[in-house]
Amino acid sequence: MKCPFCGKNQNKVIDTRENEETIRRRRECLNCKRRFTTYERIAQTGLMVLKQDARRETFDRQKLMHGLVKACAKRPVPMEAIEGMVDQIELELHALSKSEVDSQKIGQMVMERLRVLDDVAYVRFASVYRRFADLDSLALEIARLKEKKQREAEEKLQVKLGI
Repeated sequence: MKCPFCGKNQNKVIDTRENEETIRRRRECLNCKRRFTTYERIAQTGLMVLKQDARRETFDRQKLMHGLVKACAKRPVPMEAIEGMVDQIELELHALSKSEVDSQKIGQMVMERLRVLDDVAYVRFASVYRRFADLDSLALEIARLKEKKQREAEEKLQVKLGI
């Protein structure tokens, strides 16, 4: 592991923390004495994504992350929530035990999570993902979202009241 500050290969691990998907290590360079963090994740088998135009490409975690960051731009969504969402989706995709996944499936997984996380980010992502033809189809999607949110709020209230 090269030090990002001086480029030397000699460092020591100061702290290690594990969670379900990654291992976080705090390291100290033995040359310049500066500290840095590394993340390790289990290398998964290659997962191919079948695109709408029948092309196939390798699943790219960074591409998914980039799309979510764009959808959540200037919204009160913490980066940890976006990273957690990408982790969940990636784990779920690998749990399918398929070598190929339809891009529609990935988009659906993202939209389900964004709908719960942030309405505006959901609409932004949906507008790109679903390629709305006109303003009316976008307005229809927003109306559906409002309807779902209203239904969910009513269900929560009924549960709370014991109805």
